[in-house]
Amino acid sequence: MGPVKGTLAIILILLNTLWLFPILLVFAVIKLLVPFNSARKACTRVLNRIAWLWIGFNNVLTDLLHDVVWDVRGAEELKAEQWYFVTCNHQSWTDIPAIQHALNSRIPLLKFFLKQQLIWVPFLGIAWWALDFPFMRRHTKEQIARNPALKGQDIEATKAACEKFRYTPVTIFNFMEGTRFTPAKHKAQGSPYRHLLKPRSGGTAFVLEAMGDSLSTMLDVTIVYPEGRKGVWDYLCGRVHRIIIDIRTRDIPPRFRGMDYQRNREVRADFQRWVGQIWKEKDQRIDNLLDQAGSPATAEPPL
Repeated sequence: MGPVKGTLAIILILLNTLWLFPILLVFAVIKLLVPFNSARKACTRVLNRIAWLWIGFNNVLTDLLHDVVWDVRGAEELKAEQWYFVTCNHQSWTDIPAIQHALNSRIPLLKFFLKQQLIWVPFLGIAWWALDFPFMRRHTKEQIARNPALKGQDIEATKAACEKFRYTPVTIFNFMEGTRFTPAKHKAQGSPYRHLLKPRSGGTAFVLEAMGDSLSTMLDVTIVYPEGRKGVWDYLCGRVHRIIIDIRTRDIPPRFRGMDYQRNREVRADFQRWVGQIWKEKDQRIDNLLDQAGSPATAEPPL
C-alpha cells in the first residue's frame, strides 16, 4: 500500500499545483505590471494566500492518507502578524513539508533564500518569483579576487530583495547547516556535534544584516524522527509515523541586527560564538528528545 499511497499523493499534489498555478500567474503578472504600491501589496496578500492554500491542501492530504503523530512543542505563542527568522537542523527533504505542516497558519508564509539558477525550475521557479522568494547570486572569494567590483554586491542584492518584506510580515527560513546531514558529511567535516553538521553562519548573517530593523525574533526549530531519518518518498508513502518538532523562541541580540558581518571581525567572531552555542544546545536537545521517545541516539542514523 505504501507505494500506492505515495503515487496517489504525488498525483493529487500535482493536480492541486496545476489548478492553482494559473491563478497565481495572473496575480503575478498584475503585480509586475501595475505601478501602484497599494495594488502590488494587495497582489502579494493574494499570492501568499494561494501558497497557504497549496500548503494547506498538502497538509490535509497527509492527514488523510497517513497516520502521523505530530508532536509539536513550543508553537502556542506564535503569531501570524510578526516577522520571524527560522532555522532548523536538516536531516532529509521530509523536513520541509514537516515544518510547513507544523507552522502553516501559525506564522507568515516561509520564504527561502534560493540560488539564482533555481528560477528556471518549471512551475516552481515562477511561483517562487511571484511569491518574492529572494534569489541570490553568491560570489566566491576567487571570483571577487578576479573582479574586485563584485565585492559587496551580494549583500546589496540581498538588501534589495528584502526591501519588499518591510511592509508585509514574513518568515525567512534558512537551514544553517547548508545541506542535509549524512554520516559521510559528518565525518568529513569533523563536526564537534553528535547529531549536527557545523552551522554556516554567513547566510544567516546576510539576512540579519539586510533586515536587521525588521527581524528581532528567531524560531530555533529542532526536528527529530524517532524511527530514524527517512526520505520524502517514505513520508509520502506513509512510512513516517511520528515526527517531533521542538520550537524555541529566541530574541536576536540587537548587536547582530544590521551588523557588518563581512568587515567587522569582532562582530563576526561574536556572532559565530552565538550560533555555536545555539548549535551546542540543539545537539543536546536532540539527545534529550530521542531519549524521551525511547529511540537510540546515534550520530549515524539510517539513510
